[in-house]
Amino acid sequence: MEHTTDTLERVIIKFAGDSGDGMQLTGTQFTNTAALFGNDISTFPDFPAEIRAPQGTLAGVSGYQLHFGSTNIYSPGDKCDVLVVMNAAALKANLRQLKPGGTIIANTEGFDSKNLRLANIAETDHPLENGSLDKFRVIKIDVTKMTRAALTDSGLGVKEIDRSKNMFVLGFLYWMYNRSLDNSIRFLEEKFSKKPDILNANIKILKAGFSYGDTTETIMTRYVVNPAKMIPGVYRNMMGNQATALGLIAAAKKSGLQLFFGTYPITPASDILHELAKYKNFGVRTFQAEDEIAAIASVIGASFGGALGVTASSGPGIALKGEAMGLAVMLELPVVIINVQRGGPSTGLPTKTEQSDLMQALYGRNGEAPMPVIAASSPADCFETVFEATRLAIEFMTPVLFLSDGYIANGAEPWRFPQSADLKEINVKFATEKNGEKYLPYKRDEKLSRPWAIPGTKGLEHRIGGIEKQHETGNISYDSENHEFMVHMRENKVEGIANHIPLQTIDTGTEKGKLLILGWGSTYGAIKTAVLEARAKGYDVSHAHVRYLKPFPKNLGEVLYNFEHVLIPEMNNGQLVKVIRDKFMIPAIAYNKIQGLPFNAGEIREKIESILGK
Repeated sequence: MEHTTDTLERVIIKFAGDSGDGMQLTGTQFTNTAALFGNDISTFPDFPAEIRAPQGTLAGVSGYQLHFGSTNIYSPGDKCDVLVVMNAAALKANLRQLKPGGTIIANTEGFDSKNLRLANIAETDHPLENGSLDKFRVIKIDVTKMTRAALTDSGLGVKEIDRSKNMFVLGFLYWMYNRSLDNSIRFLEEKFSKKPDILNANIKILKAGFSYGDTTETIMTRYVVNPAKMIPGVYRNMMGNQATALGLIAAAKKSGLQLFFGTYPITPASDILHELAKYKNFGVRTFQAEDEIAAIASVIGASFGGALGVTASSGPGIALKGEAMGLAVMLELPVVIINVQRGGPSTGLPTKTEQSDLMQALYGRNGEAPMPVIAASSPADCFETVFEATRLAIEFMTPVLFLSDGYIANGAEPWRFPQSADLKEINVKFATEKNGEKYLPYKRDEKLSRPWAIPGTKGLEHRIGGIEKQHETGNISYDSENHEFMVHMRENKVEGIANHIPLQTIDTGTEKGKLLILGWGSTYGAIKTAVLEARAKGYDVSHAHVRYLKPFPKNLGEVLYNFEHVLIPEMNNGQLVKVIRDKFMIPAIAYNKIQGLPFNAGEIREKIESILGK
């Protein structure tokens, strides 16, 4: 069959179906293949909140959005060009995210009377038959029927056969976008090496989907999306939690410390534990505690013993860790605390993303308990940012909070391998001798950091605990003036970090102008895309993104004062904007989204236009 071929600059595909339809796997495989081909990519997995939501219902829809192209990609994109739906519920849940004129690839078996009923669609309103999709290009494929027919003689049961239907969809998309099957075949060979029947079935269906594109009688267009022009280097497709794990390992190696990771599983932070558990050959110790409190207590103990102590959780777990975090502040020990944020409060939206723990990070402990807070802006950025969190913890003898979120943790983008020589040095100085007539555990250096003495070092015996300490000696002190002095000392140490971090820069646009969009965390991609689009239309708008949230870079105020308006988009009810208004006394404009979903560039672009006028 003759087919036409078009070249595209970028494409957004959304895979959607039941949790058991393998849409996350399908999306991940297409992503990996696109990354190996040399495309720039950005992804957004969207999981259902219920582990076993009823099949065919809206609550059970699982999605995976991929944006890939031959140009720089900063976000998973807004509306998709192609929507792959395995059933009626998936179409109903995601149709509004499809561009007018976009393509729908529909598994027709998922639109029978049962699936329509489960999706609360009347049979008289059958979306594939009532003309409601006429403004889209609809490709109807009975994926289930073709998969079963191809595997009739496989010896597998119907359930096992149906599990491979996502490979048919993947194969068809590989045909549509001129991609090789080789990478996915290698993946299947590794995954099912001990299950030859399953392996052969999946490879056969993958190839069947590809062949369907070649042999179908419907005239279809194939597309070419060329590799992106990226900085030369070795790249790997990287998810945020993976990058966080590798950043911790790199920091441990650079500092010469053993990495001890004590945690308790919680969505969406658990994959950091899973990833680190693979690296025992690097001396990584992972410990799954019985609860969140035991996890952070073990980490404090590891740090006291001279290891790099790290724990990770999400908002509910960070709340449980609060008292022990205050203890780490009082002890002044280097601990890295990772918060992969999700929707709250309480259990909230376990599988959805949010930035609502900033105030918790800054103030969510009893008493005056200051801690440095830094936030990653993308999946690949997690590596460098958690590495920096580790450096600050060790060099300033303080616990540090590293903020990520579900969008970053599960999203993916190309990550350029750094060279070890390009990473900052992390200087560890264990105390080896007395610093006075007697050892003074809280005598400070020019950074106000106290010495790190390993238990058992002769002559350096000292007391630790959560009660207020006397200056330098560390002895218990109830003296009121000493307490005030120590509160200021700990705060000044953290604020003094501003002298050892980079100045704030403008990411996109000019250093002075009408409007500055100030972002933090995972809003980076949507803001950058929106600002580039708005500037192309002639709008005077710039973008700055803050990594260091406590302390702020020393020149942040100067940057803000150079603009007539400052807009702060956040996935919360307005948290950074309150801090900025308080510290810099400017009428910063809040723009908040609290839907468990990230901003898209269109939303921010419209806000820019509303402020500056169309």
